[in-house]
Amino acid sequence: MSKKQNITVEHLWQIARIGSPSLAPDGAQAVAAVTRYSMEKNSSESALWLLSTLGGAPRALTHCGDKDGQPRWSPRGDRIAFTAKREQQGEKDATPQLYLIAPDGGEARRAASVATGVEAFRWCPDGKRLVFVSWVRPELKGHKAQAEAHKAFQERKETGYVTSEAQYRYWDHQIPMDRTAHLHLLDLASGTWRDLFEGTPYELSRAEPDAGCFDLSPDGKRLVFAFDPAPEKRLENCFALAEMELKSGRISVIAQDAAWDLSAPRYSPDGQRIACVAQHRGLKHTMPEQLAVWARDTGGWEVVSAEWDHEVHAPLLWEDDGQALLFTAEQRGRQHLWRFDLPDRRAEVLVPGGWVQAFDKAAGTLVTLADAVDHPPELHVHLPGEPAQRIEHFNDALMATLATGRTEEISVRGALGDDVQVWLTYPPGFDAKAKKKWPLMQVIHGGPHTAFGDAWHFRWNVQAFAAQGYVVAAVNYHGSSSFGYAFKDSITHRWGELELQDVEAATDALLKKPWADKKRVFATGGSYGGYMVAWMNGHVKTGRYAAYVCHAGCFDWTAMFADDAYTWHAKELGAWYWDDMARVHAQSPHAFAAHMKTPTLVVHGALDYRVPDQQGLAYYNTLKARGVDARLLWFPDENHWVLKPRNSRLWYGEFFSWLQRHDPGAPPAAPKRPR
Repeated sequence: MSKKQNITVEHLWQIARIGSPSLAPDGAQAVAAVTRYSMEKNSSESALWLLSTLGGAPRALTHCGDKDGQPRWSPRGDRIAFTAKREQQGEKDATPQLYLIAPDGGEARRAASVATGVEAFRWCPDGKRLVFVSWVRPELKGHKAQAEAHKAFQERKETGYVTSEAQYRYWDHQIPMDRTAHLHLLDLASGTWRDLFEGTPYELSRAEPDAGCFDLSPDGKRLVFAFDPAPEKRLENCFALAEMELKSGRISVIAQDAAWDLSAPRYSPDGQRIACVAQHRGLKHTMPEQLAVWARDTGGWEVVSAEWDHEVHAPLLWEDDGQALLFTAEQRGRQHLWRFDLPDRRAEVLVPGGWVQAFDKAAGTLVTLADAVDHPPELHVHLPGEPAQRIEHFNDALMATLATGRTEEISVRGALGDDVQVWLTYPPGFDAKAKKKWPLMQVIHGGPHTAFGDAWHFRWNVQAFAAQGYVVAAVNYHGSSSFGYAFKDSITHRWGELELQDVEAATDALLKKPWADKKRVFATGGSYGGYMVAWMNGHVKTGRYAAYVCHAGCFDWTAMFADDAYTWHAKELGAWYWDDMARVHAQSPHAFAAHMKTPTLVVHGALDYRVPDQQGLAYYNTLKARGVDARLLWFPDENHWVLKPRNSRLWYGEFFSWLQRHDPGAPPAAPKRPR
């Protein structure tokens, strides 16, 4: 047997990445998009695959597209709809379009040519129509006028973006200028469609509207959607629910409360109730997302999971009997699939994580997509009374050649005397009893209200870090999700304080281990984790950590007002900077720059609108001005994440070479060959 290899960045990009599954109505087959990357071409291709839930090898369904995605089985099981950009009948798609293909193969057919493109869709229950999302100019009528205006805009010579809106960009893209997201009803037989919101003030969320924003009633007569009732759209506004009668076009607001945000509506099997995710933002912006149900007979809604200290994640899926709902929720650094029983309001784990990424259920057959820290996402089928079974093996041959390090969960006594979870991943071949000393790497997660989970992460892969010889520690510090509301909310208005105590408590505990090398300790983090690394540079004694890596980190909370989420700042920090600059500065790393002396690699992307790249540039410039050893990796074509294969390889290369350069125990780097 050949010796297994340690995981490298090249291996990470050889892994096939599986999308969310959709089940046929009879549950016998699932369809999912599978994306493969080429390091040589620096690109990706996605195709649809059919997977039997009853046994048998997966089969490629599409071959001609390069970005086939979002597959959904028709209600009658005779067709699969998906989005793609293709060339067909001499016409090349400029925007994503809807395509249809029979499950037994053949050529995919474009359902319609929508000039403004298709973002997401749902089937109508009759299988003859689809409702899709497209960004349109609300003042225009008819798709001919929309197409002409869209063509003129695409051909314009000007490049300026002009707006008076409060919300005008999101993560890595501008909100389409002068356009709003509307729902459209497409008749598949004729290929014609109409704008359901035309002539109304309604629109979907401006933050990446998807199929979770709306649903169709089981009888196909009604449609429910979430909308922002405020005149000026803002990221933190509370959404309401409205219902449309498809035949008449009449719209009624069915659930609205200025203090509650309502999202992800889903009809019950009989159409008499609508489940949704509800968050009491009027009480506090950190309040958990809970399960709520609206009833047609009373016209009212109530939160049904109020006594359950977990956060409900969309999408929601009703059981066939209408007595329970399925959804994912986190618990202590893992994400399980849960079943919430409505009569007794009790939640139980249906499929434990790892990290359940997606799921679907039909005809009693359940399919889940889940990963864990030691393996990438995998598809399993769960049949009643039978153990779970894998239904694909796309990555098995590759993973069989790779060595993974052991991961364990420990706890340390952190801030406020609380027990704090720490995930430890050891290098392959690690032996705690050997005399060898090992370096320690802290990997600090972003958010802050997320968690480092038992999950496979392609951009911050702890197995790839451990393969370089580091013991990797990931602390779920105060403020992290999945440990209850009080733990999550504890850092509000005092960012940096409790989180630092938790990270330092973990470092203290690990440095007491006989294998730990006290001179070879590093801290790395991205986004809020990058903020924490910058915070540590101004608050932790110099020499404690040999070097830092700050990826897309927040540095100056005043300048951060350039981000897409600026309306949240006062909620998180406790004040607007013009009202209480001292309070804002007390939580801002830049205010402690005089104490920063630890060498730092700063990484940022120019397309990052959540943490604009001037944050990273200001941090790097500050360190250089102070004479601190620093290095900058700046990407003109990446956003908050590094998504291109070649750029990812550069990222990992700079990451490891920076740590090695500041590692007193690292072997000397091999001399570079002359080119």
